Amino acid sequence: MADLAAPPAPPTPPVPLAALLAREDLGLRQIAGPDARAADTAVQWVHTSEMADPYPYLLGGELLLTAGVHITGPAGTDSALDAYVGRIVAAGGAALGFGVAPVHDTVPRALVDACDHYGLPLLEVPPRTTFSGVARAVWRLMAEARHAELRRVTEAQQGLATAAARTDPIPAVLRQLAARLGGLTALYGPDGAELQSAGRTRDAARDALRELTGVVRRGTPAAPASAAETAGATHLAAYALGGGRGFALGIATERRAPGDHTIAGAAVVLLSLLTGEHQGTSEAARSRALVRLLLGASPEEIGPLLGSDLWTVVHARGEHTPLAASALAAALGSGLVDPRDDVVRLLVPADREITPTDGWTLGVAAPAPPADLPAADTQAARALRRAEATRVPLVHHHANGIAALVAPEEAAAHARVLLAPLSDNEALTTTLRAWLSLHGSWDRTAVALSVHRNTVRQRIARCEALLGTDLNDPDVRMELWFALNRDIGGAP
Repeated sequence: MADLAAPPAPPTPPVPLAALLAREDLGLRQIAGPDARAADTAVQWVHTSEMADPYPYLLGGELLLTAGVHITGPAGTDSALDAYVGRIVAAGGAALGFGVAPVHDTVPRALVDACDHYGLPLLEVPPRTTFSGVARAVWRLMAEARHAELRRVTEAQQGLATAAARTDPIPAVLRQLAARLGGLTALYGPDGAELQSAGRTRDAARDALRELTGVVRRGTPAAPASAAETAGATHLAAYALGGGRGFALGIATERRAPGDHTIAGAAVVLLSLLTGEHQGTSEAARSRALVRLLLGASPEEIGPLLGSDLWTVVHARGEHTPLAASALAAALGSGLVDPRDDVVRLLVPADREITPTDGWTLGVAAPAPPADLPAADTQAARALRRAEATRVPLVHHHANGIAALVAPEEAAAHARVLLAPLSDNEALTTTLRAWLSLHGSWDRTAVALSVHRNTVRQRIARCEALLGTDLNDPDVRMELWFALNRDIGGAP
């Protein structure tokens, strides 16, 4: 996985003019133009000039400071000051600061009127405040904002990396990204369908975002890696995910901060890895093994190509989507996964430790060579049924004790005969299995099956009547437990 510990530094955030006005040590006072607090006016830097036309030297976003040295004689007329403010606005100046000493005792009225006319915030700088002091305050506020933004980016990337390590990494990364940016994040497939999403935005913005991702999903060399636009007041961004498979990340937010692109870049790297195809040497060998098996080779012949002498079959039930199944396979350390029906089947190398996985119920077979995988598949199915009946996240198959002395075929035949009276009633079979696994506890069985304890009593009584036996007899319970875990026709 890419190293995300040293992110590129985001641009220096601008300083809100309101934050500068709030500094009591400066004593600045706004006397014209739109209210800086309501207008969210921001300052990119500070520039001092006494030129009658500072336009050629402004880059935009400045707080321009002047003592009004040039505002004397003809340059102080109403028309001259109107033209002066107009040129500042044309250059993109953010605000004008006027020092009332030592040249002027008050801010010229014509300058106030011009700033109101052009919508340029005008600040009165008191005699005790130097222009260098204002500049120093702006740089300090910028440094604090930059530090805060770097911390936000670092924390966001750590959160994304942690999310990517979860058992449901793709939804977790999208949720983390939506929480960090404050909006909607969505993963789109090659056909433009929304596969996963987190967060919220307006329906119109969501539709516009899906269309924008089409720009980066075209799969041509000329297609951009990212695209951005706005839908009303909503900022939209689309990013192509690596691998050339047509996946894209879409983001819709109401606000945009300098570090957002850096945070999104980290998510793009992680999602590219999570959605990408990794056809390495081992995967290619397994593909060859599958082809040979389809062409009639025996399991013993294709075993060496699979890369392991022993394999563990796992049956899993949980969120049944291709992405979720792939994520589960990655968490268990295997690329051999079959999301068939409502159960996900996996082949995991026997040397991998299988532990409980969030959002999934697992049944694990005993390690087996390729030739014995069909029997291991049956073991995994039984283990999954037991896990679901007992409401535990994982159950391993154990072929130990007396049960291991009975041939599987004979055990299955005996189980079918013994449980035949219950074969048409899945509810009774499931209840009996859960009740036996919980040592005859009515309350715990009711909780495990999400039914009333009286329902459990009624079902167990019905089982006892149909089977014609005494379920209080420990020998009967042992024999039924043996049968329930070995009959092929048991509860699926």
